[in-house]
Amino acid sequence: MENFFITIAFLVIGMALRRLPEFPSETGNVLSLFVIYISLPALVLLKIPELVLSRNLLIPAIMPWLMLLFSAAVILLLSRLLNWTREITGCLLLLIPLGNTSFLGIPMVKAFFGSQGIPYALIYDQLGSFLALATYGSFIIAFYGKGRNRPNVKSVMKKILTFPPFIALILAFIIRDLPFYSKTVSLLTILAATLVPLIMIAVGFQLRLQLDRNMATQISLGLIIKLIVAPLAALLLCKIIGLRGEAVHVSIFEAGMPPMVSAGALAIFAELSPALAAALVGLGIVLSFATLPILYNLL
Repeated sequence: MENFFITIAFLVIGMALRRLPEFPSETGNVLSLFVIYISLPALVLLKIPELVLSRNLLIPAIMPWLMLLFSAAVILLLSRLLNWTREITGCLLLLIPLGNTSFLGIPMVKAFFGSQGIPYALIYDQLGSFLALATYGSFIIAFYGKGRNRPNVKSVMKKILTFPPFIALILAFIIRDLPFYSKTVSLLTILAATLVPLIMIAVGFQLRLQLDRNMATQISLGLIIKLIVAPLAALLLCKIIGLRGEAVHVSIFEAGMPPMVSAGALAIFAELSPALAAALVGLGIVLSFATLPILYNLL
């Protein structure tokens, strides 16, 4: 639990820095960009070669897509029953199936499972959440969004193929059998070590707790599905099938992450109920610090 409290401390530091005038409003974005271009690729190159290729890797690769189908189906059902608007439905379809499995997921996996759980979290994030954001997320924006710049196949493929952590993932699998020089390992280790503090400080800096009481029902139902129902469904499915092991536990744990920050930004850009999107992201992160320890103890 020590790592968990250290992770929370980084979040609080980020929230405190936002109050200092010396730190400009772009600080959170700059830290996030450093993580995307440097820290996360370094971690991928360092950890993916440690994976032993087996059927277990299919679990973190498939689980996010199963959770996407499950969550989207529940949202569509509730939308019909409760007669939600297209904007609210689109917002929930974008944020609830897509979890914060990178910016929050990797630090949380490291805090609860240690470094040995990180490779599975990276597979879950890059082959699951990231690809889902680029493909499924683009479809939701095109179908429900109001923005003028609608995504197309070319823009989606460009986003995937030029995303630094995804490039690092492909490279890591290609060179996984090649020996790394000790100095290269040392450099990657130092750069990868910046990931958790920078990510959590960036998240804390950008965290906004905006609660629109007129959307209390949508916020409550959305976060209940994301933080409780979806991971419990993943846990039940794995128990029924008889799946065990660290890859399974990390996958279930990642399924319980709050709504993705990037998905929230896209929802706001596409005018899909911006107030609801901001509330889901902000409150989701805060509440996840209570739900994730409980989920971990259920594994």
